[in-house]
Parts: sequence; structure tokens; C-alpha cells
Amino acid sequence: MSKKLIRPNAEGLSRRDTLNLLGGTAIGTAAGFAGLPGFAESHSADGDEIIRSHGYSFFGDLKYPAGFTHFDYVNPDAPKGGEIVLSARGTFDGFNRWAWKSGNPESYSSLVGESMFASGAWGTPVPADSLTDQYCFIAREVEYPKNKTWCVFHMRDDVVFRNGAPLRAKDAAFSHNLWLEQGIRSYARAVSERVTGVEVIDDLTLRYTFADDISRRSLVSQVGGTPILSEDWYKETGERLDEGSVVSPMGSGPYQVGDYELNRYVIYERNPNYWGWDHPANVGRYNFDRIRIEYFADATAEFEAFKAGVYTFRSEGSSKRWSTGYDFPAVQRGDVITEEIENQNAPVNQGIIFNTLRSPVDDRTVRHALSLAFNYEWTRDSLESGLTTQRKSFAEGQEWEAKGVPEGAELAFLESLGDVVPEELLTEEVVLPHTSDPSRDADRRNQRRAMRLLASVGWTVNDQGQMVNEAGEQMSLDFLVLTSWDDTRKATIEIYTQTLRSWGIEVNADAVDSAQGQRRFLDKDYDLIWMRYQSFSVPGTGLRQLFGSETAEVSSWNPGALRSPIVDAIIERALAAQSREEEITALTALDRALRYERIIVHAGYVPDYWVAYYDMFERPEQLPQLAMGVLDFWWFNQDKYEALKASGALR
Repeated sequence: MSKKLIRPNAEGLSRRDTLNLLGGTAIGTAAGFAGLPGFAESHSADGDEIIRSHGYSFFGDLKYPAGFTHFDYVNPDAPKGGEIVLSARGTFDGFNRWAWKSGNPESYSSLVGESMFASGAWGTPVPADSLTDQYCFIAREVEYPKNKTWCVFHMRDDVVFRNGAPLRAKDAAFSHNLWLEQGIRSYARAVSERVTGVEVIDDLTLRYTFADDISRRSLVSQVGGTPILSEDWYKETGERLDEGSVVSPMGSGPYQVGDYELNRYVIYERNPNYWGWDHPANVGRYNFDRIRIEYFADATAEFEAFKAGVYTFRSEGSSKRWSTGYDFPAVQRGDVITEEIENQNAPVNQGIIFNTLRSPVDDRTVRHALSLAFNYEWTRDSLESGLTTQRKSFAEGQEWEAKGVPEGAELAFLESLGDVVPEELLTEEVVLPHTSDPSRDADRRNQRRAMRLLASVGWTVNDQGQMVNEAGEQMSLDFLVLTSWDDTRKATIEIYTQTLRSWGIEVNADAVDSAQGQRRFLDKDYDLIWMRYQSFSVPGTGLRQLFGSETAEVSSWNPGALRSPIVDAIIERALAAQSREEEITALTALDRALRYERIIVHAGYVPDYWVAYYDMFERPEQLPQLAMGVLDFWWFNQDKYEALKASGALR
């Protein structure tokens, strides 16, 4: 059975960033809060207004008032129970999701941590129907002056860790310092320069202070979104945040690790000590008793297991398989539902990314030339069943997608940055993907263009057919590929690297296992990788981790290690925007500059979620614009499950 679901329009709202960066992604612009419902006001000693509220929003009024009972998009009466089984490819050796020195943690293991503001245990934005809002969760209220030089969280007194111990302000202060001492290096560096102090006022009151002469637009969000872990547990166990472990960090989340077998499966089950089931931000959410993740070595085994009912919900990433693979008996009988659910968020920036720390791809002209070896049109028709569209922008389909030649407010913005902006960025059309001949995998016209570009920076083909520099050294590239990747992605990479080899370039693209791939990715030990950059919708200090020079060498969010004076200047100015209109102008300029730098060869995307699942899961009729929310607000129908078992569709 197949059906098409179109989600409601976003009604002009921007989309929440898909990446939280541990709370570091800013939300919105500074705005006056006077007279808005849900905000209490007083004045500090220097006369600045003090705001005390049940939530936080830069844009003014929160959508949900104080005392709201549940989010609009959930079913508050959704039944609790049942199990949903998903799949993953590769391996895992522990449950400390934040380890970066060692280990290959399980993909969902960060769910144990909660923060002052509500968040999604499974990565869903909360709320999923507003980009601008955050609501107090472990905190009862947040207090801050309009100039945001500090903030105070007034905490609930009923929050406990999964071992039953109370969660207090000292744990939040400890966690903040733990992230600075042992957290991801780019995060620690960025936060330590902007958050100048944390002070425990009493058991349930915590104060943060922020640096002067910086943009503070995202700092309340940042500290409010930091996961809070148990100080006593870390001291008793000797565990570290930066090292892999089979022990799950002690948090306060709704689920905990139950049963598992390394590299085979893991079961997350309800936390029997969970404090927050009745919190308004949780009503209608976290409806499954158990979430099981089955691990597979390759895509073929994974799909066959779904057909056999080994796991029960599948997100499909292969266009070829989506077009040809879903005609098996369970689909024909209606036991398995297939759906195309419109995804109104900007698609992720997926494709071939160049590591600009490494020669020769540290040269923009070389990156331009090498991008011409990718034949999207042939890939779409031959490997993707014609179902994808090539992405051209870092802000595809959004109001801030750069188009044509800069003009008006964007041109004035770029000109105001001075000599850091090259003349061609001001006068030429925005960079667009090249076109290729779909009838053959290698386009000779693009090859000739690439050869001219390479020759202009000293790379030519010698008598032995090798691409060499002026010293006679052959160009050599290392493409990081994982054995667990699906066949379509690996085939696309193989065709691309074959084309490069035909140009006289030596390319190593031997696949490695997940653990080795994780280490090499974190060490940026590759020249090229098929990876993604997250999309952006608002300015925030998280943009520095995505694209900034300051943390390029250590940020796992910046796989291309981009270090661009143009991009840095745009980000700094974007952080000073005083209105949404100014934000959009800055983000449009950012999209233009990122495309100018040619750090990624954009691949195809599909504007829908492709999902297939056994007919025992249900969801709200109207999904929110920011998330599909399978693990967040779908639920289990016990009667349908029993019918599937009785028919033999499930074991």
C-alpha cells in the first residue's frame, strides 16, 4: 500500500536549524519584549529591563503561553507502549556519544542528556513547529536583561537522574565545565571565549555571565541547551566525556540503555526513574516503550532484514531501491506501508567535500577543476532512477538562497566588508553547478575545462599520462570511503574516481570500516569525503563551528576545514544583525560566499522523506513543518501489531 502525505505549509516561518551544536546555534535577532504575554519585566540596577519567562525567543512573543498543556502537533492522548525497531549500518563499541578521542559510539546514545531548555532525545527539534522558540524544561524559568550580559536559570526541584539522585545546579555547573575541559575542541574553544563564568547561587539557581564586545544573540540558547550530567557519578566512576565507554553517561532522559550486544543491536527502554512524563513539553511524546536498533554490515543485508520483519521502520536513502525494491509481498498485502512525506526543511548539503587543509585541494582553482569530473546528470539517470534534483545552494529553496548578481541590500552588505571581498563576488553571477552530458559518465567538454583550469595553476599531463606539478610530482588524492555506505553512494564515488584517474590523477578510494573511518574523519585524514554540511536558517555562533576559520582544523562540523576571510567577515556581521531582514541579507551573502569557495560538489537530493514501515505505527494527521518525528511523537497500535503477528507478517 502506498500513499502520499503532504505536510502543511510553514506559513512563512523559517526552519529551525537541523544542527543544535550543543545549544550553540543561535535563534533569531534581538527584539524588544515589553508588553508581550509570558514575559515578566523588572529593571536592573543600571536600568536595563530584566525579563523572566517560561521560555526564550529573540523574535518576541513565544507561541505557547505560560501554562500551556502540550504542543499543538502532538496527540496528547497517544497510547504508550510497544516497540519500534530501526536499523543502522556499521559498528559501535560504546555509549558515550560525546567521545572524540577514541571509540565509535552508538548513533542514538546522546539521548540520555537533558538541558535547561526542552530538547529532543532523538534529534527532533523542540518545539517542531517554531524556529524561534525554546521552552524551559529542567529550568522552571529563565531570567536575563535585555542586553543579555547574563542569564539565570531557576530550576525545578523534581528532576532526578536515572539512578534516582536529584539533579541540582551544581550538576549543571559541573557539566558546563566538563564540556570545556573534555568536550569537542571546537565547541570548548568557542564557548570558553564567550561564556565568562558560571555560578551556583543555590541548589536550584544557576547564573551564567557572558563576555563583553561580542554578539550575545545565541548565548542564552547555548548554555540553556547544554546537556546536564551527574557530577557525583563522574567522580565516583572516573569516566571521561572525551573517551569511549560501554557505560552510558548519567543523565536524566526518558530512555536508557537496556540490553545490547556490541555491533549487533541495542535496546533503549523507558527510564523507570524518569521525572518528566507529565511535563507539558513531553505530553504526547516518547510513546514507545522500547526502541531497538539492529546493526548490519552492508545495505543488502539491511534491506533483506526489513523485508523479513527483523526491523519494522525504515527510512530509504537509495533512489534506485525506492523505485524498484518495494514490490515484495508484505507491501503487496498491505502489511508494509510506503510513504513519501514532504520535507520542508532545506536539504542537507551532501556531496563530495574537499579537505582544504590538504594540498592540492587547498587551492580553489584545483577544487573547481576536480568538481568538473562529477557528472550529476549521468548519476541521476543511471544510478538514482531519475528521482533526484541537483542541489545548487547551501540554502536551497529558502528565502536566503543567493541568485544572480548581488544587488540592493546584499550588494551594499558585501561592499561594506571592504577589500576582503573579491571583485568577482560583487560583479559575477552566483556559482552554479556545471552541466554534463547524461549519455556518458565522463563529459569531455568538462574535462577540457578542467585541464585549462589545472594548467593555470601549474598542473599538466606529462608524456606518461600523469597529472603532475612543476616539480614533476603526480597529483595524488585520498578519498575516504566506508564499507557500510550504500551501493549507490559507493558506485557514484567509483565513477567519479575513475574519471579522475583517466585524467592522470592517482586516487586511493579503498573502503575502510566504521571505526577506522570515524578516527580518520575526526583527524581530517582525507583529501575528499562524501559528507554533508548542515543547512542554516539564522545567524548564530554555531556558524563559526560550521564554516569559521577559528575552529576549522578541529571542528567535526566543518569537514572541509574551510578557512575563508570572506566567510568569517560575513558571519561576524551576521551576528550583529538587528532585524530579520538584516539576517536574511547576511545569510544570502553567506550562501554566495560559500558557493564561491567551491568546497563541495553538490549531489542530488529528494524533497521528501521516503519511509516504509509495518502497519502498526500511527502519527498525528498534521505533522509539524520542522520534523517527521518518528521516534518523538508517533505511537504504537497494539491491535494492528497482533494482527500482523497472527498473519505471519511479523515473528
